[in-house]
Amino acid sequence: MRHPLTDSTTRGGAGTAGAPAASAPGEGPFLVVGLGNPGPGYAGNRHNVGAMVLDVLAERAGIRLSPGKGARSRAVSGEGRLAGRRVVLARPLTYMNESGGPVRGLLDYHKLPATDLVVVHDELDIDFAVVRLKRGGGEGGHNGLRSITRSTGTKDYLRVRVGIGRPPGRQDPADYVLKDFSSTERKELDLLLVEAADATELLLARGLEAAQNEVHPRT
Repeated sequence: MRHPLTDSTTRGGAGTAGAPAASAPGEGPFLVVGLGNPGPGYAGNRHNVGAMVLDVLAERAGIRLSPGKGARSRAVSGEGRLAGRRVVLARPLTYMNESGGPVRGLLDYHKLPATDLVVVHDELDIDFAVVRLKRGGGEGGHNGLRSITRSTGTKDYLRVRVGIGRPPGRQDPADYVLKDFSSTERKELDLLLVEAADATELLLARGLEAAQNEVHPRT
């Protein structure tokens, strides 16, 4: 049995398998969130790759990210168009394990359902430099996703999963994600950020199934 929110969403959401109609300016906006920890000390960490991708998307769309007021005060965000869709791009200003509050605040402010939420995040269970797309599922121990699930009351949001791979040997995963990318990984990091940003745009423009069919075979 097909899950209705896997193949389509209300209001022509990004779960729709086909490309959106060009004559549908009312579709969206979609909230695209890049996860990470705040401050320069964390900026290059593996755990911050979602925030890195978000910055690439903001630059592509010419969207300036700035702090808001009230419900938007715990994130920097900006509105514009990306991949032909209206979007709100956002990066929480809280630590990773408190990401859900800012995300919930933005969804409420913009009156958006969680089905129109796209979360870009690091993924231990995927090899480095591999990008995968999905809707729903478990959090895999990711504290940012856990917080978002608690705050939204659902797991049924879209995810752009950016592979960082498992730590070598017996290194604690919690320490591994809070380390900067290795010198070898940094040689491929820019390409990975571009690939993840491209995958996010495909997801918005063409829907989940079509984007998966294009992205998954090439990474």
